[in-house]
Amino acid sequence: MKDEAQKQENVTPPVDTSRRNVLKVAAAAAGVALAGKPIDGFPQIWKQDFKDITLRHIGVSYAVQREIGEQASKDLGFKIQMQNLDTSAAITRFVTQPQSVDIPDMEGWQVKVAMARGILQGIDSNRISKFNDILPLFKTGVYEGRKISRQGISPYEVMYTDSASATKIVDGQQRYLTFLPQVFNADSIGYRTDKIDHVVTEWKDLIDPQYRGKAAILDIPNIGIMDAAQALESRGDLVYGNKGNMTRAEIDTTINALIKLKKEGHFRATWSTFEQSVELMASGEVTIQSMWSPAVTAVLAKGIPCTYAPVAIKPNGKEGYRGWCNGMGLMKHLSGKRLEAAYEYLNWYYSGWQGAYVARHGYYSPVPTSAQSQMTPNEYDYWYLGKPAAETINDSFGTPIAKPGTVRDGGSLAQRFSNIACWNTVMDENQYMIQRWNEFKAA
Repeated sequence: MKDEAQKQENVTPPVDTSRRNVLKVAAAAAGVALAGKPIDGFPQIWKQDFKDITLRHIGVSYAVQREIGEQASKDLGFKIQMQNLDTSAAITRFVTQPQSVDIPDMEGWQVKVAMARGILQGIDSNRISKFNDILPLFKTGVYEGRKISRQGISPYEVMYTDSASATKIVDGQQRYLTFLPQVFNADSIGYRTDKIDHVVTEWKDLIDPQYRGKAAILDIPNIGIMDAAQALESRGDLVYGNKGNMTRAEIDTTINALIKLKKEGHFRATWSTFEQSVELMASGEVTIQSMWSPAVTAVLAKGIPCTYAPVAIKPNGKEGYRGWCNGMGLMKHLSGKRLEAAYEYLNWYYSGWQGAYVARHGYYSPVPTSAQSQMTPNEYDYWYLGKPAAETINDSFGTPIAKPGTVRDGGSLAQRFSNIACWNTVMDENQYMIQRWNEFKAA
């Protein structure tokens, strides 16, 4: 990663082992008891061949989860070692200690950094058994008949490379991939429905004076500034050429507006971890904030009313979600049996268990058909199709979060991803942006 991007603050919190244990049990029950379809297709013959191999999968906590590694190890017969690092520490590890990583878990913008450093090898799409089932928004950059947004860094524009030696990112479909998408979502605004008496559908509500002292914004600079930009554009302050790659003038306008809001007491807090955002909302310290979908789910699990704003409903395209996608790469040093095992691991991700598991967090799999095979019809209809729940919906901890008749905030996968305004990114003016963001924090 660029040195300046390392200044981001996104510290991974300690793992809550009690909740993790509950999650492990709930996920196992959901994958077997609910779906009733155990995963197979991993022959014992090569389980023995690979049994002494350990693959190190490293990335951020929402994408690289211990329970996923445990299930993969069980199914595959060799060990998957998961390790969590915050965003900047992860890309720094990939670049400075590439031999200590086998599977780097990266967002699209991190792929650009890793490719520039020559640490990846191309993934042969012919060896990914369900590659043809991956959603077209990744493979072709088109979804529901429309080209996806190129503001920020979309997964499609960094997904392809020229060969197994992976020398550059290539625009357009190729046999070889820079990374294989594994989990994605669309981010928006969360708000307390018991505190706000109207349906929030516009980003400008995040900076509405009526919520002064009760608002919060994400403090990961590369992402938080895009949420601020969406709010300012929604309010009519300016129209950005590309919210994911701002000019210095656009950065100045955005940060100056944030500083003004902060001095007026608008922001109760900023947050940089999932847990912080949940606590701020659950405690009532804030009533509206930038938020991640699973954090809304976590607030609901506490019995507190919280909604994820469906910001993508304007016919003029004025509003939209901020999209993101994490995917797995292959480090250049992998070869022989370790490379063969890595390919088996990549294919395991599309076999269904992981897709169903992350769905109960509120995330999506790039191959919904395989996730569906490990979900109940009620779960799939609710999480993917946006249909009213036929029965109670439980979260990943087995806690009820939605009553029968409830519809998921934002509707279906198609509704959300037909309306992406921008993607997580690193800007050309990233160093200057970080400098100005720190001025906002210090104001």
